[in-house]
Amino acid sequence: MIRNILIADDHDIVLTGTTIILESQIPNVIVDQAENYHQVLDKISKQEYDLIILDINMPESKNKKMISEIKSISPYIKILVFSAYEEEIAIQYIKEGADGYINKLSKVEEITEAVNKMFSEGYYYPNGIVSKLLQPSTLDMIKSLSEREYEIFNLMVKGYGNLEISNALKIQMSTISTYKKRIHSKLKTTNLASLIKMYEVYTS
Repeated sequence: MIRNILIADDHDIVLTGTTIILESQIPNVIVDQAENYHQVLDKISKQEYDLIILDINMPESKNKKMISEIKSISPYIKILVFSAYEEEIAIQYIKEGADGYINKLSKVEEITEAVNKMFSEGYYYPNGIVSKLLQPSTLDMIKSLSEREYEIFNLMVKGYGNLEISNALKIQMSTISTYKKRIHSKLKTTNLASLIKMYEVYTS
């Protein structure tokens, strides 16, 4: 399967270096480049990309608003924040909907691992970020689920549909819909992607 990657950065050496790393280390990738945020919006509106490696401090950037804007144009694109900023800044972007973070000072092996995990698992969080993402409020919300709610939550994030959950837990499908609404309400989420992020952080 061919994977399309867009690298967005205003430094030629970063664009060139990262492109060489990805093309030499990861099979079946096509790498495109953008030098500013305007180019990013133009490119993702004309072509589908699997992943954007996004410098959050490039010209014409809109800070955290970039994440929601990119997702509104290309809902299925994965966003890997690429920055030399401290992890605390990266966390803000992840909470806005970015799918991962990698420091620009990372070694070749770390960058390769980050991109591979973005493709295989849909996210990449360095160890230092995981503990900071796991705030007490997140723990409390998940612990507020009843035993049955947690069972359904666990199956949802593993990709089970209503019929599969019904068969696994021996409950009616209409009841599952009610449980799902309760789960989203308690966890303050609106979609499966948000549930998966919470689950991965909770179980890390």
